[in-house]
Amino acid sequence: MGWLSKKIYKALGWHIRGRFPSEVNKMVVIAVPHTSWHDFYMGILFRGTLGERINFLGKKELFKWPFGLFFRSLGGTPLNRIKGQNQVEQIAALFDTEEIFRLALSPEGTRKKVETWKTGFYYIALKAQVPILPITMNFKDKEHHIGSLFYPTGDISKDMLELRLFFKNIQGKIPEKS
Repeated sequence: MGWLSKKIYKALGWHIRGRFPSEVNKMVVIAVPHTSWHDFYMGILFRGTLGERINFLGKKELFKWPFGLFFRSLGGTPLNRIKGQNQVEQIAALFDTEEIFRLALSPEGTRKKVETWKTGFYYIALKAQVPILPITMNFKDKEHHIGSLFYPTGDISKDMLELRLFFKNIQGKIPEKS
């Protein structure tokens, strides 16, 4: 499927800047901004173009027959979102179950415009002791920019500021939600 992803990705006019750290088997990948459902298939095409395994989470209801087979084949992992459960602990534990687990998340937690990111991705990386890889979803320039691996220090204020700077002036599919 990689060759097909590459053809479609290039036909849509997209390009990749930066290098994906293939030698790192476990990480949290943050893709920003998340403004539209188009982000999902562009993420799948991006991943296919790279030829890398990158996982994602979805609510468990998405993984029922027959769609479950499809989402699992794309690297999806069902998440049971029961109130009162510690989601960070549950998700961080997934890193222990796989040899390669690169979890893609949207720090915004929604497709709406937000002023502050949710912090779950940060605490997942901290708990699982894995780096964070920032990647832009820049629809204006049709570019995925792969940043450098970022190792959370535990100083969330300082770390979030540094991570957010990487995404400054990046425009999503729906610009007013960026």
